Amino acid sequence: MEQITDYITGQEIDNVGAEASRQIFEKFLVETKGYAKEDIRVDVPLTVQFKGEDYPSAIDLVVCAGDRPVMAVTCVAGSIGSYEREIIAGARLVYDAQIPLAVSTDGRDAVVLDTLTGKPRGKGLDAVPSKQAAAKLMDTHENTPLDPAKRPGEMIIYRSFNLEKVNK
Repeated sequence: MEQITDYITGQEIDNVGAEASRQIFEKFLVETKGYAKEDIRVDVPLTVQFKGEDYPSAIDLVVCAGDRPVMAVTCVAGSIGSYEREIIAGARLVYDAQIPLAVSTDGRDAVVLDTLTGKPRGKGLDAVPSKQAAAKLMDTHENTPLDPAKRPGEMIIYRSFNLEKVNK
């Protein structure tokens, strides 16, 4: 299996699935949008429960503004629209407070969604906020926990869309 060096972590990784898309998007975030490599977390663990069992998975990228997560990102090899609901669920579940933006990208295109409403905020790489715009967003953003009654449903959605990452 071909190995490549992850742009953010510097670690050797398998070049499988959507890895090429992730590498393109990581470089884009740093070189075009002004994020530091330290602002970007790679393979953020997320364990969901389904029928009493734990299903470990990971969110491809979590981008931070300062020390606060602002974007949860899924990098895909196929249609970015097919993964919108998965990354919204992930952005709602991964931390105690929901991450404000959910992004689905193939490295060449992107859709940016509002996590709280699930509605699109923009399409295309230009819609991905720069580090400066993300910091401004976080200045006025209030941390919003997910309603506990909605958590089981979001876990089912995330697991259903994310089966290929289980036990990654």
